[in-house]
Amino acid sequence: MMSIVQELASAALLIIGTLLLVLAGIGIVRMPDIFLRMSAASKASSLGAGCILLAVAVSAAEIAITVRAIAGVLFLFLTTPVAAHMIGRAAYMIGVPLWKGTVVDDLRGHYDTRRHTLSSVEHVKPRMQRGTGPLGDEPGA
Repeated sequence: MMSIVQELASAALLIIGTLLLVLAGIGIVRMPDIFLRMSAASKASSLGAGCILLAVAVSAAEIAITVRAIAGVLFLFLTTPVAAHMIGRAAYMIGVPLWKGTVVDDLRGHYDTRRHTLSSVEHVKPRMQRGTGPLGDEPGA
């Protein structure tokens, strides 16, 4: 039988998890490009699902269920960032356009698409930021 503290903790975790999953869904619909959508979906959904699994772990009467729920949380937290990174990298490599409001493309000029290597030395001039130069429209002298 669950105590009142377990019930309250489980209910709070379920509500928080549900709100985070709703937030992830809204982020997928509202964000302007794949990179921002992926960011919203991966962060909020993994935290939301993690909270729901923790609610199961808190309310479970059996240790086996608690262990499985915690293992599920660990699996989510270890795999979701890797999957998001791989999706983002694949999208960038095939040339999915960035949102027009994106100011800086840090990979531009640093990633060799033929050899799939990342370098700290620029191979191609990166896209300039507006207003970074002494006249407001060119790089610093």
